[in-house]
Amino acid sequence: MTGPAVTAPAAPQRVLLTSAQPTSTTALLTETAARRGLATAVLDGPATVGHLAGRPVHWYGGPLAAARIAAPLGLALLEPDDDWLARLPHEFTRRRIELTTLADARTLRHPAFVKPPADKSIPPAVYPDGSRLPRTGDRIGPDTPVLVSEPVTFAAEYRLFVLDGEVRTGSRYARFGRLDPAPLTADATAFARRLLDALGDTLPGAVALDVGPIAHPYDPVEHWAVVEANLPWFAHCYAADPERVLDVVLRAAGPAADLAEADRRFVRRPPAGRRQSRRARPASTRPTRPPDTRRTPPVPRADAGRYGGR
Repeated sequence: MTGPAVTAPAAPQRVLLTSAQPTSTTALLTETAARRGLATAVLDGPATVGHLAGRPVHWYGGPLAAARIAAPLGLALLEPDDDWLARLPHEFTRRRIELTTLADARTLRHPAFVKPPADKSIPPAVYPDGSRLPRTGDRIGPDTPVLVSEPVTFAAEYRLFVLDGEVRTGSRYARFGRLDPAPLTADATAFARRLLDALGDTLPGAVALDVGPIAHPYDPVEHWAVVEANLPWFAHCYAADPERVLDVVLRAAGPAADLAEADRRFVRRPPAGRRQSRRARPASTRPTRPPDTRRTPPVPRADAGRYGGR
């Protein structure tokens, strides 16, 4: 005689937690998550964190809020290495890029595009020289890491959402620095696949990759390049498929217990413990002469490095 069947306890319902700042991407991902059967919640204060403690939570929102909730909610937030862009071969960047500190970047004597590698602690922009860089702020100091690059103009920019080395979805988001969403093109996908085939193991398993063709006044040939690698959990989806964007977001910002072994080295750490694969080269060791004007496009790209702001 057999006893009554034992029913395994149901797995806790997963939750997509979003920041209190509404965006079109937040709305799209929340609707998509609800259709899949996930619970959704908005981070409107410490009580929200207490209510969700112990449940499997995924995050979509900014890095400042993420830093406050990651430990109490057991979140593993994936991000590329700070110096990933600077380490890429020239064939994938088509410009000079170096990781240095804000103190060293202030010694620059020529125009350069300067941005933080993973947040908005200083405004990403083309600065006429290092003296124009911010000197005060709540989250900046002499050792703040920054990427310094040769100014270029991207004729178009595309964001591709990548999961385990495969492009899942994407879209154009800008033309010549102006917001202009449109469908993803075959050329953008082909360039991203070439990069991922060569260097996919240098990125987290879930990442948002921005690429585009550089406009050059003296070279009619279209040269594709990487704009940057972004945090999927703080990246606008523009015209990409929100169903597939959500797949990438859930993997990029979810329970630490779900973390793949290969992704452990990409888990976001506090600023004091940030990762770079090799020592940053001080900006003061670089030549201080102005860039060759024959190589610098007439309209420098001044708005690179956007994350989820629009």
